[in-house]
Amino acid sequence: MSTNFDISTRPQPDKVLIDIAEYVSNFEIKSKLAYETASYCLLDTIGCGLLALRFPECTKHLGPIVEGAEVVNGARVFGTSYRLDPVKAAWDIGCIIRWLDFNDTWLAAEWGHPSDNLGGIIAVADYLSLQNIAKGKAPLTVKDVLTAMIKAHEIQGVLALQNSYNRVGLDHVLLVRVASTAIVTKLLGGDKNQIIDALSQAWVDGCSLRTYRHAPNTGSRKSWAAGDATSRAVYLAMMTMKGEMGYPSVLTAPTWGFYDVSFEGKPFKIDRSYGSYVMENILFKISFPAEFHAQTAVETAVILHPQIKDKLNDIDKIVVHTHESAIRIISKKGTLNNPADRDHCLQYMIAIGLIYGNLEATHYENGIASNPLIDILRDKMQILEDKRYTQEYLEADKRSIANAIQIFFNDGSYTEKIEKEYPIGHRRRRQEGIPLLLKKFKKNINTRFSAYQTNKILKVFNDQKKLMQTPVQEFMDLFVV
Repeated sequence: MSTNFDISTRPQPDKVLIDIAEYVSNFEIKSKLAYETASYCLLDTIGCGLLALRFPECTKHLGPIVEGAEVVNGARVFGTSYRLDPVKAAWDIGCIIRWLDFNDTWLAAEWGHPSDNLGGIIAVADYLSLQNIAKGKAPLTVKDVLTAMIKAHEIQGVLALQNSYNRVGLDHVLLVRVASTAIVTKLLGGDKNQIIDALSQAWVDGCSLRTYRHAPNTGSRKSWAAGDATSRAVYLAMMTMKGEMGYPSVLTAPTWGFYDVSFEGKPFKIDRSYGSYVMENILFKISFPAEFHAQTAVETAVILHPQIKDKLNDIDKIVVHTHESAIRIISKKGTLNNPADRDHCLQYMIAIGLIYGNLEATHYENGIASNPLIDILRDKMQILEDKRYTQEYLEADKRSIANAIQIFFNDGSYTEKIEKEYPIGHRRRRQEGIPLLLKKFKKNINTRFSAYQTNKILKVFNDQKKLMQTPVQEFMDLFVV
């Protein structure tokens, strides 16, 4: 008689699920630095979304699925007049946050943008607050949002520290869906077991391929993929809260679990307990709307611009020293087909910095991209790995994102080798960066609101205590048009 059969005894939940659920349910955030950084993260993330509203390719995706539909006490979308169900509101907010590749970044074995989770967090917080007010209950406060952000950052970041999803072809938005699912389930009133069930659904969904981030298929999906992920999290959390069952060994099940199906049979490595480390060390994109591995490269190009701006046609070669992740992810040759292709091309971004002395979102559009000098300079670039850069990129006490550029001319002369190891948004340059982050925020909100409204918004953010006590629905009122 054959003994090949499946054992149907229901297992205990996977430890990864239990640990996340325990953290979300019971861990108290006590770090003053984490809350302060989360406040900066909140304002910067909103500002990035408001700036994206200037781009029709982004705004065409926004609004209700059925044109004209409106939800009573629906969640709002920054910079718009929409009132949507929380699933679509999360999609829209997540979309505008990520569209210009200008929000925060976390770099480790895997990378990603933990503020992408704000789409689900703020949509649900606004929706719940409006519902509570209608029922005579207390709304959520911005402190609740900041706490949720800190924990979402931590989940996404810790899962990324030693586990590279991109090396097996998977996209980092998986971690947005996982983190958002856990946090949103808690916001909806879920207990530890419900968080575990919802998390299992997030892993069962599998993962998007990275196809849309890489040549020859780079495209605009990379700009809305995070919105899709955080909105899916809201949907799964709401299903779970209606009683939908979970799948306890979703990661470890032989043959059918995530490890065997999608992660080459390897379990995740998680050596760090969940706390507030990720938010405290998050990387802000302050200077340039560019893929983060290129931030210091563009900064060095901008430094070189005054020296070489009148000698661009005399350049023989441009030698770029960088780290392995930048080479693997954003080093490209050949035709760049669209803005999404260009903002993930190391050579393109360096060329823009050298030619124009700056890099803005409009530099990725077709008008600028048609400048033939960009491709001429791209062809003259030599991209070399510096082993020290690669090593220190992964060291927990450094987390550098180093690049260096040196330019050689046809007459045999050359510039100094300009090196930047830490971008201005790094924790090591936080004192230098925060004033510029605030300047970036003010510039971004000015693209959408009057000076009067801008000052009202800035006044709230200038008072940390007042900000944290502000009811969520009143906070969202500030950003409605």
